[in-house]
Amino acid sequence: MKVVLADGTGVREFEFIEWIRRQSRFDPAVVPLGPGDDMAAVTCGGEQVLVTVDQALEGVHFILAEHGAEAVGAKAMNRNLSDVAAMAALPVAAVAAVALPKGFARKDAEGVYLGLRAAGDAFGCPLVGGDVGAWNGKLAISVTVLARPAGLRTILRNGAKIGDAICLTGQLGGAWRSRRHLSFVPRVKEARQLAARYNLHAMIDISDGLAGDLAHICRDSAVGAEVLASAIPIHPDVGNGKEQTRGDNNLSPARRMVMSALSDGEDYELLFTLPDDQAGDLIHTQPLPIPVTRIGMVIEAKELVLVNEDGKREPLPGAAWQHAT
Repeated sequence: MKVVLADGTGVREFEFIEWIRRQSRFDPAVVPLGPGDDMAAVTCGGEQVLVTVDQALEGVHFILAEHGAEAVGAKAMNRNLSDVAAMAALPVAAVAAVALPKGFARKDAEGVYLGLRAAGDAFGCPLVGGDVGAWNGKLAISVTVLARPAGLRTILRNGAKIGDAICLTGQLGGAWRSRRHLSFVPRVKEARQLAARYNLHAMIDISDGLAGDLAHICRDSAVGAEVLASAIPIHPDVGNGKEQTRGDNNLSPARRMVMSALSDGEDYELLFTLPDDQAGDLIHTQPLPIPVTRIGMVIEAKELVLVNEDGKREPLPGAAWQHAT
């Protein structure tokens, strides 16, 4: 994502986040986990509290006139609950700050609230407060969610080990074009089931695309990855491969579909690594209400490789999803 600042200069999101991480200095007894993962962690009263904040911006993450106020509110909440799922945590409560365009209709403001509340209530995460203001810009919603480990180990991005299997829930691709980015269900329950039953080493939710989010895990874990193109589960929303994707429009339909699964954003599925033998049990038993697929393995070489159906290896194509701005 490229953020355009008021002075006209450009800042790349992930580079800026890395700069922030380098500036951060915390007492580990108070802040055991700072910026860089799906949630931060602070110690309060001897217990760990996890915190995440995310925003949804009109024209970037949603189109109000097309998507509707309640769906927009629900997405703003669910984006944060997906971060909670990525850490295998249990949400506790949420607060929201909403900047309404001047002259915003009361019924639409109520719709945003109802969407926020319904999405949180579905996971026992009540909306307990926040702030509302009006300005000359477009609708902007910022949600903060508090969560707790609730008896399970918090799963970070940086624990992937050489030889781990790489697995993911559900199917990928086409979420924005199909409006699935509005109706997705955060994998909170599934993440906790996985963390309770298996020794997950690393996990992230797929919001920036498979290629981009796998790169986050590999970078933070100082490892590489090998992905089998034939194993990537492609969502039916991708269709027959004729949709426009970034890159060469002369790609074959099959290649275009793989690229969509690698690069399309807002799938909000879980991407995780675990020991090879446990992955075998997971794939065989399929204990979740959604399918789990093994797509590759963690390797020592610090590179991301795609193994095509003909056996040819290439650098993993696809960039992190960038919303239109």
